[in-house]
Amino acid sequence: MTHEARQTPMRPKLMSFDVFGTLISVRDSSYGAFERILADAGARGVDVKAFWEYWEHRNIVHYWEPYRSYREICELSLEETFAHFGLTGEGRLIISYFEAFPRFFLYDDVLRTLDRLSRRYRLAVVSNIDDDLLALTPLQREFDLVCTAQRARGYKPDGALFRYLIGNAGCARDEILHSGQSQFTDLVGGKPLGLTIAWINRRQIALDASVPRPDFILADIQSLGDLVEM
Repeated sequence: MTHEARQTPMRPKLMSFDVFGTLISVRDSSYGAFERILADAGARGVDVKAFWEYWEHRNIVHYWEPYRSYREICELSLEETFAHFGLTGEGRLIISYFEAFPRFFLYDDVLRTLDRLSRRYRLAVVSNIDDDLLALTPLQREFDLVCTAQRARGYKPDGALFRYLIGNAGCARDEILHSGQSQFTDLVGGKPLGLTIAWINRRQIALDASVPRPDFILADIQSLGDLVEM
């Protein structure tokens, strides 16, 4: 189902959100850090966006493995990304990315939309992240429930983090509406567990044939106003 107004608005008891890429503009927020990483590695002429995308791809691969911290995964993925691009660089350079977290910024529609939703619904965040890095992230509001990979001891793709969400939601799973931007974490991990998911397709990319279909496809967070009773 694409972004269309519903005749009968939904009234979930809990609305959960992916953070990085859904609420936080993580690519634009972190490209500068990755430019510093490449400069520190002595790399020249590398497309920082292509480098970032491969690094994120490796992160998702490691989410399927036995639990290790997000910081550890990011460092390992950076080493693999250097190798993939034929570069010599150390994983420890990922520190520039972690140091950028306090400067990350929200998409323009986030604060006003969450403020409106919070008057009627409980709100949660569900993120493949360590607690300390989430604490550094300027979300500019409190949430009723915080679900991180560190707390769940697992990530989204294999369902571990979503099982943590369901177990702590305080309502039935069919009373949860999750919104997220990642096909390969939000959809792959959440849909097999029976969650209702709105895919937030801010970048207007194609839905991969290999992933479960979302219940809704929206261009942004503010479009949730067409799904739920505001």
